[in-house]
Amino acid sequence: MSRIYAYEREPYRSKLDVEVIATGDEDGRPFAVLNDTILYPESGGQPADRGQLGAVQVLGVERVGDELRHYLEAPVEEGPAKLTLDWGRRFDHMQQHTAQHLLTAIAADRFGWETIGFHLAPSTCDIDLDVRAISPAQLDALEEAVVEEIRADRVVIARWVDPEELARLEVRTRGLPAGHAGKVRLVEILGIELNTCGGTHVRSTREIETIKLLGTESMHGGIRLHWIAGARVRRRLASVEARCAELRGVLGAADEELVAIAELKLEQLKEALRKQKALAAQLAEAVADHLAHRDGPLVEAHFDDADLGFLQQVARRCCASHRAGALLLTASGVQGACFVVAAGDESALDVQAAGRRIAAALEGRGGGSGRIFQGKADSLARRVEAVEMLAAGL
Repeated sequence: MSRIYAYEREPYRSKLDVEVIATGDEDGRPFAVLNDTILYPESGGQPADRGQLGAVQVLGVERVGDELRHYLEAPVEEGPAKLTLDWGRRFDHMQQHTAQHLLTAIAADRFGWETIGFHLAPSTCDIDLDVRAISPAQLDALEEAVVEEIRADRVVIARWVDPEELARLEVRTRGLPAGHAGKVRLVEILGIELNTCGGTHVRSTREIETIKLLGTESMHGGIRLHWIAGARVRRRLASVEARCAELRGVLGAADEELVAIAELKLEQLKEALRKQKALAAQLAEAVADHLAHRDGPLVEAHFDDADLGFLQQVARRCCASHRAGALLLTASGVQGACFVVAAGDESALDVQAAGRRIAAALEGRGGGSGRIFQGKADSLARRVEAVEMLAAGL
């Protein structure tokens, strides 16, 4: 049987005097091997614990062969040290992992949905269920059944059994780790389930506090169920309430009106943008018609608070009317400075070559095809020079 560490013997212990018996470096990550540990190594869907070894942060714990390597922020020396657990993070993991056992058992025994995967993430958890679909009513029924067992204050215990005893027990398991030999650790929620598990768990379902099923998504022919338990429910509620308070202030509406008001505002915004686009097109036509009547082979103009799309509309319409002329338009606005070089189909100007020269003069970049070249400009300080450069090429 592999040795039993303090995190298994005493999952509520947060400090431990240890001996650093070996140190090393793995791909730039310093690590220490201890004679004992209260820090859980990453395994079975549960992330590794974190804490401090002396004054050095422990960033993770992994099992490598027969060793538990504690990966550190900085190297340490061999010898005695104080190991401290990040208890808040650990207790959160205990709540989530125990809730997963309870959720898995009830989903299987009462609904016939077997768990085929589990993931404990920093903000939410999920289990993969071997079922094609779950209705909202079924989700509500599952949540209520789990909460009922949380209120029942069922004892949670861990124990080790020999392989012979394991074979006689009705144990829920997805199999033992490859190469496992000797005793097997079982976690039991009395009256609910018996499971092979090496993780850390609370002492009773009451300590889970509560659970909230957040929703489902299809995943590899099954359903992924997202959920949170324990203090995460309270933190999420506080976050949602703070967000709703901000929205109430912004929209001037009560909670039950927020969605309707937001939808109304979005529709109003879409309509305003549609009208703005139509007016911009009309303005571009008017500006183009005005520019097309200017004398000379080169037409140039600058616009404040305009964008590249506006310049392109003006250029196309203007060149269609002023077929023998060339055009240099620039603009500056919230999206920065931009430019367009264009020419009518009767102009001899090599638009693409001229556009590249103008882009260099304006410290910009751009591209195009045929009779139009457009781009962004980092500076319009040399705009007058660019106009003269283009005029000289006509």
